[in-house]
Amino acid sequence: MCLVRGLVLDFGGVLTDSGSEELLIAVERARREDIRTAILSNADGRWAPPREWGHLFDAVVTSGASGVAKPDAEIYLLTASELGLEPGDCVFVDDLPVNVRGAAAAGMVGVHHTSVETTLQELEILLAIPLRG
Repeated sequence: MCLVRGLVLDFGGVLTDSGSEELLIAVERARREDIRTAILSNADGRWAPPREWGHLFDAVVTSGASGVAKPDAEIYLLTASELGLEPGDCVFVDDLPVNVRGAAAAGMVGVHHTSVETTLQELEILLAIPLRG
């Protein structure tokens, strides 16, 4: 049984990485397994994900809109709350180690994104569901 029920992804550096289409497919598969999903970005308040992603994410939290930025614990707590989950129920993926450490300090499981393939491997273990092919 999967203990992680929330998947939180950074935008810049993760969802903009080469091969990010595979991550979006993984998000879709996670949602089919009742995993709640969010984007957490230090973008300004005017930023929004592409419209075609609207069905993929339950929440979008930005620093500009919330007034707090990664790696401050408050933004991770806010994101978990937006998903209706406790921080310990969420895994956070970011390309910057400082942000991964911030998420872990707030109680989330942190995954340091270095490539789409390794991130998907880690997420399959943490979510206990197949996310690739």
